[in-house]
Amino acid sequence: MSNLARILLLAAVVAVLIVGTGYVQGWNSALLILNMGLVSAIMALGVNLQWGFAGLFNVGVMGFVALGGLASVLVTMDPVPEAWAAGGAGVLAALALGAATIAAAIWLHRRLSGAARVWALLALLVVGFIAYRAVFYPARDAVEAINPAATGYLGGLGLPVLLAWPVGGLLAAGAAWIIGKTALGLRSDYLAIATLGIAEIIIAVLKNEDWLSRGVKNVSGLPRPLPYEIDLQQDPAFLERAAGWGVDPVTASTIYVKLGYGVLFAVVLVLLLVLAQLALNSPWGRMMRAIRDNETAAEAMGKDVTRRHLQIFILGSAVCGIAGAMMTTLDGQLTPASYQPLRFTFLVWVMVIVGGSGNNFGAVLGGMLIWWLWVQVEPIGLALMSGIAALMPEGSALAGHLLDSAAHMRLLTMGVILLLVLRFSPRGLVPER
Repeated sequence: MSNLARILLLAAVVAVLIVGTGYVQGWNSALLILNMGLVSAIMALGVNLQWGFAGLFNVGVMGFVALGGLASVLVTMDPVPEAWAAGGAGVLAALALGAATIAAAIWLHRRLSGAARVWALLALLVVGFIAYRAVFYPARDAVEAINPAATGYLGGLGLPVLLAWPVGGLLAAGAAWIIGKTALGLRSDYLAIATLGIAEIIIAVLKNEDWLSRGVKNVSGLPRPLPYEIDLQQDPAFLERAAGWGVDPVTASTIYVKLGYGVLFAVVLVLLLVLAQLALNSPWGRMMRAIRDNETAAEAMGKDVTRRHLQIFILGSAVCGIAGAMMTTLDGQLTPASYQPLRFTFLVWVMVIVGGSGNNFGAVLGGMLIWWLWVQVEPIGLALMSGIAALMPEGSALAGHLLDSAAHMRLLTMGVILLLVLRFSPRGLVPER
């Protein structure tokens, strides 16, 4: 079967599953799955750029997605004037001091050598850290003391919400540049460990730095690119249209909003997919695949492997950051505690592997298929276990165990699917050409 036939078949399967969900569970559920599937497909596309194009094993996807979510807060939320007056200048001064200390340390490292470099760097870092703490801690405490139940942070810039999506990509790309400059020289297994650890550090910062993201108290009420359902339900023109459709206003408003998100997300996905395909089929894309397949031969041909790895690492991370900003916009809140490696790293990798690493269409369709399974497997598993338990004697311990185990069907199913694909189609459902 040709790749085009595989793509069309897999796209048809995904469409049937989503439409079937709409008929069985309601169109609100189907559209929610569709929207999160589109976001997950963008995440899978970002990982495919790194792994499928260049063979970079990034296990820190969660961190870049979280940075995209943070961008939604920093861009769209209104600033908190009281917090800025209390400690905003001090926070900015402390951050500038920290950046100056790091820049000075880099300069000393390049200018000095031997024992003089060691002692100079040690003295600079100790003095810089003490000065940073002296400036930052009072300012942070002052900011977090401003109405902590509702704000307790500096807020954002109050800009239009759609600007947060490219800014999320830029923020993730900046972090990827810093990480790549230090970690891309490592072997692939060490790179995986380093990116996983850095992702956990990013999440720890979001959870604990209340002045930045309110920590575990979350930031809710993020601005939306679409109207609120309650506003639509009070709009006479919309009520008239809903009556013409024969749908009650509550259902009509939620479907309208979810369809709007679906259109926005689909436009972003198509744009990124077109750009990824153009990159894949360009001389640059062929060079990246040559580096992936044989780094030694590519270096012998004069290619700067580390620089090219840095480029693709930044691009893939930026795509994940865009997806993170889109997801936070859809949720309407930033919840740092919700970022878990199982959901935002392992599951995305399953999407890429099942769809077909190295094939952009495979990664996208794999993302949507795996997301549908992730959502639907648990209720399907519960129904299956309930049917089996109904055949057993009342009060059966095995029946109770089966019902309790239904909650773990997600993990079991993902593992089984991954094993089956690796066994019977190791290059994925839509393999690289």
